[in-house]
Amino acid sequence: MGGVGPMFGQAHHFLRAAKEQVPYGIKRYTEETRRLYGVLQKRLSEAEYLADEYTIADIATFPWVARFEWHKVDLNEFPAVKRWFDLITARPAVARGMAASTWRGSNLASQIILLPLISAPCSATNRPCT
Repeated sequence: MGGVGPMFGQAHHFLRAAKEQVPYGIKRYTEETRRLYGVLQKRLSEAEYLADEYTIADIATFPWVARFEWHKVDLNEFPAVKRWFDLITARPAVARGMAASTWRGSNLASQIILLPLISAPCSATNRPCT
Protein backbone atom coordinates (compact mmCIF):
# COMPACT_ATOMS: atom_id res chain seq x y z
CA MET A 1 0.00 0.00 0.00
CA GLY A 2 2.90 2.31 -0.77
CA GLY A 3 0.62 4.72 -2.62
CA VAL A 4 -1.74 5.44 0.27
CA GLY A 5 0.42 7.97 2.14
CA PRO A 6 1.60 9.98 -0.85
CA MET A 7 -1.72 9.98 -2.71
CA PHE A 8 -3.97 10.55 0.32
CA GLY A 9 -1.55 13.27 1.41
CA GLN A 10 -1.87 15.01 -1.94
CA ALA A 11 -5.66 14.74 -1.71
CA HIS A 12 -5.45 16.35 1.75
CA HIS A 13 -3.37 19.17 0.34
CA PHE A 14 -5.58 19.96 -2.64
CA LEU A 15 -8.86 19.51 -0.73
CA ARG A 16 -7.86 21.24 2.52
CA ALA A 17 -4.63 23.22 2.39
CA ALA A 18 -4.09 24.68 -1.06
CA LYS A 19 -4.37 28.47 -0.94
CA GLU A 20 -6.35 28.38 -4.17
CA GLN A 21 -8.57 25.80 -5.85
CA VAL A 22 -6.59 23.71 -8.34
CA PRO A 23 -9.20 21.66 -10.23
CA TYR A 24 -6.62 19.39 -11.86
CA GLY A 25 -5.04 18.52 -8.47
CA ILE A 26 -8.39 18.00 -6.79
CA LYS A 27 -9.62 15.71 -9.58
CA ARG A 28 -6.36 13.81 -9.95
CA TYR A 29 -5.84 13.03 -6.27
CA THR A 30 -9.46 12.43 -5.25
CA GLU A 31 -9.80 9.95 -8.12
CA GLU A 32 -6.55 8.25 -7.14
CA THR A 33 -7.62 8.15 -3.50
CA ARG A 34 -10.91 6.48 -4.45
CA ARG A 35 -9.00 4.00 -6.63
CA LEU A 36 -6.82 3.11 -3.64
CA TYR A 37 -9.90 2.62 -1.46
CA GLY A 38 -10.96 0.13 -4.14
CA VAL A 39 -7.61 -1.66 -3.87
CA LEU A 40 -8.05 -1.80 -0.08
CA GLN A 41 -11.61 -3.07 -0.57
CA LYS A 42 -10.44 -5.88 -2.83
CA ARG A 43 -7.66 -6.98 -0.48
CA LEU A 44 -9.76 -6.70 2.67
CA SER A 45 -12.54 -8.71 1.03
CA GLU A 46 -10.04 -11.59 0.97
CA ALA A 47 -8.36 -11.17 4.36
CA GLU A 48 -9.05 -9.81 7.83
CA TYR A 49 -6.00 -7.51 7.69
CA LEU A 50 -3.80 -6.22 4.89
CA ALA A 51 -1.18 -8.95 5.44
CA ASP A 52 -3.57 -11.63 6.79
CA GLU A 53 -2.67 -10.76 10.40
CA TYR A 54 -2.32 -7.35 12.08
CA THR A 55 1.03 -5.88 10.98
CA ILE A 56 2.82 -2.61 10.35
CA ALA A 57 0.94 -2.45 7.04
CA ASP A 58 -2.30 -1.93 8.97
CA ILE A 59 -0.67 0.43 11.47
CA ALA A 60 0.74 2.60 8.68
CA THR A 61 -2.42 2.61 6.54
CA PHE A 62 -5.00 3.12 9.28
CA PRO A 63 -4.21 6.80 10.09
CA TRP A 64 -4.72 7.74 6.45
CA VAL A 65 -8.04 5.88 6.24
CA ALA A 66 -9.06 7.45 9.57
CA ARG A 67 -9.37 10.69 7.63
CA PHE A 68 -11.89 9.22 5.17
CA GLU A 69 -14.13 12.26 5.70
CA TRP A 70 -11.29 14.48 4.45
CA HIS A 71 -11.26 12.39 1.26
CA LYS A 72 -15.02 12.84 0.86
CA VAL A 73 -15.37 9.06 1.07
CA ASP A 74 -18.29 7.22 2.63
CA LEU A 75 -16.87 4.02 4.12
CA ASN A 76 -20.24 2.35 3.54
CA GLU A 77 -19.27 2.30 -0.15
CA PHE A 78 -16.31 0.10 0.83
CA PRO A 79 -17.75 -2.44 3.31
CA ALA A 80 -14.57 -4.49 3.75
CA VAL A 81 -12.59 -1.32 4.44
CA LYS A 82 -15.25 -0.23 6.92
CA ARG A 83 -15.08 -3.63 8.66
CA TRP A 84 -11.27 -3.35 8.85
CA PHE A 85 -11.46 0.28 10.05
CA ASP A 86 -13.95 -0.67 12.79
CA LEU A 87 -11.83 -3.68 13.79
CA ILE A 88 -8.68 -1.55 14.18
CA THR A 89 -10.53 1.31 15.86
CA ALA A 90 -11.68 -1.17 18.53
CA ARG A 91 -8.10 -2.21 19.39
CA PRO A 92 -7.20 -0.91 22.88
CA ALA A 93 -3.89 0.71 21.84
CA VAL A 94 -5.57 2.47 18.92
CA ALA A 95 -8.44 3.61 21.14
CA ARG A 96 -5.86 5.08 23.58
CA GLY A 97 -4.10 6.84 20.73
CA MET A 98 -7.34 8.26 19.40
CA ALA A 99 -8.39 9.38 22.89
CA ALA A 100 -5.03 11.13 23.38
CA SER A 101 -5.77 13.34 20.40
CA THR A 102 -7.31 16.71 21.25
CA TRP A 103 -9.28 16.44 18.02
CA ARG A 104 -9.80 13.34 15.93
CA GLY A 105 -7.78 14.74 13.03
CA SER A 106 -5.08 16.46 15.07
CA ASN A 107 -1.77 14.74 14.35
CA LEU A 108 -3.58 11.41 14.49
CA ALA A 109 -1.07 9.58 12.32
CA SER A 110 1.91 10.25 14.56
CA GLN A 111 -0.08 9.52 17.71
CA ILE A 112 -1.37 6.16 16.52
CA ILE A 113 1.99 5.07 15.15
CA LEU A 114 4.29 6.50 17.83
CA LEU A 115 2.39 6.03 21.10
CA PRO A 116 2.50 2.21 21.03
CA LEU A 117 6.16 2.31 19.98
CA ILE A 118 7.13 4.76 22.72
CA SER A 119 5.40 2.74 25.43
CA ALA A 120 6.50 -0.67 24.16
CA PRO A 121 9.51 -2.24 25.89
CA CYS A 122 12.78 -2.33 23.97
CA SER A 123 13.65 -5.93 23.25
CA ALA A 124 17.24 -5.63 24.48
CA THR A 125 16.49 -3.96 27.81
CA ASN A 126 12.80 -4.74 28.42
CA ARG A 127 12.44 -1.07 29.41
CA PRO A 128 10.36 1.51 27.53
CA CYS A 129 12.12 2.79 24.44
CA THR A 130 12.94 6.50 24.55
